[in-house]
Amino acid sequence: MFQIGDTLISEEILSEEFVCNLSKCKGICCVEGDSGAPLNEDELPILDDIYESVKPFLRPEGIAAIEKIGKYDMDSDGEWVTPLVDGNECAYVIFDEKGITKCGIEKAYEEGAVDYKKPISCHLYPIRLKEYKKFTAVNYHVWDICSDACTLGKELKVNVAHFLKDALIRKFGQEWYDELMLIDKEYKQKKEKRRWF
Repeated sequence: MFQIGDTLISEEILSEEFVCNLSKCKGICCVEGDSGAPLNEDELPILDDIYESVKPFLRPEGIAAIEKIGKYDMDSDGEWVTPLVDGNECAYVIFDEKGITKCGIEKAYEEGAVDYKKPISCHLYPIRLKEYKKFTAVNYHVWDICSDACTLGKELKVNVAHFLKDALIRKFGQEWYDELMLIDKEYKQKKEKRRWF
């Protein structure tokens, strides 16, 4: 466990290797699971504000689910999440011509329709954050459907912290990320020493 400011970071963020392999998994993480993507309280008014701009990029099934359930939903744990289409994929999901899931919000962002990329929990995955009174836990989430991402990460030698550079900077800022990279460098040096002794 490492600490930067009021964040406690799991060692797995540095030790585990991970690079999304969409050609293999087809973005199944946007389809599988018990509930939608976790949302922060401050993201709820954003989803309200951008919905009409995002709507043209969504599938009819997604629009129907959002207009029935709402732009966000509360799961069985009392947490805010994105709504689902018939209990399956996220309502904001779209599919490309190869059947790979994409985020309709992110598509709207890429087209310049909105200035919000996508929920931070989606951008940060496989990192999951847990907020406590005095600190935020930054943990690596293991999900068997991401085994291809772990394999590709090992092949490319890219750890979770490097793979999620943009998302981590979006959430915590450049200074925080620079400090994480110093910890990563020290971590690798210690790991290398252990190999030789």
